[in-house]
Amino acid sequence: MNKKIVAFGASNSKKSINQQFANFAAQQVAGVSINLLDLNDYEMPIYSIDREQATGIPKLAHAFKAALEASDGIIISFAEHNGAYSTAFKNIFDWISRIEQDIWGNKPMLLLSTAPGGRGGKSVLDIAVNKFNRMNENLIASFSLPFFGKNFVETAGITDTTLAENFQEQLQLFVEALEGKKE
Repeated sequence: MNKKIVAFGASNSKKSINQQFANFAAQQVAGVSINLLDLNDYEMPIYSIDREQATGIPKLAHAFKAALEASDGIIISFAEHNGAYSTAFKNIFDWISRIEQDIWGNKPMLLLSTAPGGRGGKSVLDIAVNKFNRMNENLIASFSLPFFGKNFVETAGITDTTLAENFQEQLQLFVEALEGKKE
């Protein structure tokens, strides 16, 4: 396929299950080069208009945005903090939104979430899907994996058959959009 995808867990935890899940999902796409980002490499001051006016947009925000622009597709697995985005992701999101309005470059996206509990980060995933659908005209596939410790093994992937099938359906939609077969 010779396409490039960028993937990351929307968390700054060094042991992030969402980083694991984003990496797993990216590895399932055959024939692509993967740029796995770590939000810890993009830690910046908390966004404020006053800070932006005083010091400009940080170089790290430009670097993160450049990684998105260099890709053909984007995979994000969201950590849920109090029902919403993690602060680490939200801060990067706020900074890169100031670079240009088209944050995601109208690229196909696979939005994921997972958590130790039964909803699998579904609240934050719903927020992201609703928001990003208004910001990106390309395909946005999505999947939430509940009970990460029970339903995922690093060496085997998703162990629950029904969940694995649902994931594969969403992954296939993303791959087809990446190949230009669907938008």
